[in-house]
Amino acid sequence: MARKPKAIVLDSWAVLAYLEDERSGKAVADIFAEAGEHNIPVLMSVVNVAEVWYILAREVSEVEADKAIHDLRQLGIEFVTVEWELARLAGTFKARYRMSYADCFAAALAKTHKAELITGDKEFKQVESEVQVRWV
Repeated sequence: MARKPKAIVLDSWAVLAYLEDERSGKAVADIFAEAGEHNIPVLMSVVNVAEVWYILAREVSEVEADKAIHDLRQLGIEFVTVEWELARLAGTFKARYRMSYADCFAAALAKTHKAELITGDKEFKQVESEVQVRWV
């Protein structure tokens, strides 16, 4: 971690890479470790958590999806609820860019917290002028 961010925001792409043991998942695991060492909060919008859940429920099972979400909580990831201000900012991203609505919540959360957004999803290239992105 060259410069310590105030917080780290995960999008579903990064979390699924980690949970499914993909090549980029190792980089995400390293980020978890670095965040823990430096006491950096790791955040995730409940919208993005739900996205992870439904993908796993559809691809594997609801039981495994529930287990994965439990495991994310055990890692110390803070699930951030959506209040109007965050939803409005996500709506602003959706109005400006061709991104999925869930991705807009990750971008809005990162912008709100002046956080580094962890992803490998190329959709986020559109918001790099507004959000600090770390590519994995």
